[in-house]
Amino acid sequence: MSHTQQLSHQEYALILENIDDAIIAVDQQGKIIYFNSSAQLFSGLSEKQSIHQSFFECFKGHETLCYLLRTTLQEGRSISSHETVTLRKTNSRQRQVSVTVSPILPASTSQQGAVIVLHDLTRVRSLESAVRNADRLAMIETMAAGLAHEIKNPLGGIKGSAQLLQMELSGNDELQEYTQLIVRETTRVNRIIEELLNLSRPRKTQIEFVNISQILNEIITLQKNTVGDRGILFVWELDPSIPDIPGDHDLLMRLFLNLIKNSCEATEDHSKITIATKVDTEYHLRRPDNRSTPMVQISISDQGPGISAAELEKILTPFYTTKETGSGLGLPMCQKIVTDHGGMLEFINRSEGGTKVKVSLPLFHNLTDNKTEKG
Repeated sequence: MSHTQQLSHQEYALILENIDDAIIAVDQQGKIIYFNSSAQLFSGLSEKQSIHQSFFECFKGHETLCYLLRTTLQEGRSISSHETVTLRKTNSRQRQVSVTVSPILPASTSQQGAVIVLHDLTRVRSLESAVRNADRLAMIETMAAGLAHEIKNPLGGIKGSAQLLQMELSGNDELQEYTQLIVRETTRVNRIIEELLNLSRPRKTQIEFVNISQILNEIITLQKNTVGDRGILFVWELDPSIPDIPGDHDLLMRLFLNLIKNSCEATEDHSKITIATKVDTEYHLRRPDNRSTPMVQISISDQGPGISAAELEKILTPFYTTKETGSGLGLPMCQKIVTDHGGMLEFINRSEGGTKVKVSLPLFHNLTDNKTEKG
């Protein structure tokens, strides 16, 4: 083989290694002969664990994958999955993928195997969910803008009248209980209206460099005092190499305070909440200049009861809440803050129990780039 041919093979290998899709090649007996880096990431298997091993053994339990490959090897035709396939990694994490299997057909010989291409749909599903939630928020924003003014004016009159009546009934404790109830409930309704107005007319983000670790540390310091009698342990897994990122300090404080408070409320006494940060190596944000920026991932993991599949579908819907006194607007506001920062918000049920909330924010190189992206 000439040097030119060898270099050509290296170039082909380099191209395949840099494709985001998982590429797996097998011989006619189903033995794996190529396993790119994305395939390793998707499956949780290393190249050493997979090369020269049977595909059917490595992916035992993935019936759809095995069926598609077997069909291509036997019939020599390309075949794709009509439905999303759930790929289970060795660490119990799941990934939604689409699958295409094609035969390897050299020009002068018979079929020599097949190529399996797995395209990750996990982030696509997350984006679809984000779009649905954005539509719900838009509906609430429109409604809030129209109704808030009409409700706030008579509500203020009711509260004022109740307070005057309370003064007139001084000394009559039994009747004052009713006026106190009116004042308390009008205050609660007014608070909900204010939250609605925050959704419909949020203040403009004020972008500056912020230190995510410092924000989290300030919030945990506050929460330790609040839940000190419950014996909740906060565990840090922070990446000290993450630089300051552009963001709105006050809005990010509000975001993480809300998420960490929710985790504290969900978890049992004498359990732990893990706060972790890292640079997300799986996903990048594509920018208008066609360059990409990695994402900073902040996760909050609790040991609570978790979230059912039905609740996961509705958890970001305005007014949906599982709390007795909740308004159902806290998480939609969190979603809006994350979206306004160009990020993603995900809720994941942990296999060991509890919930993991994952916030992904873009790691822009400088404020000028960020303004360009926002504009």
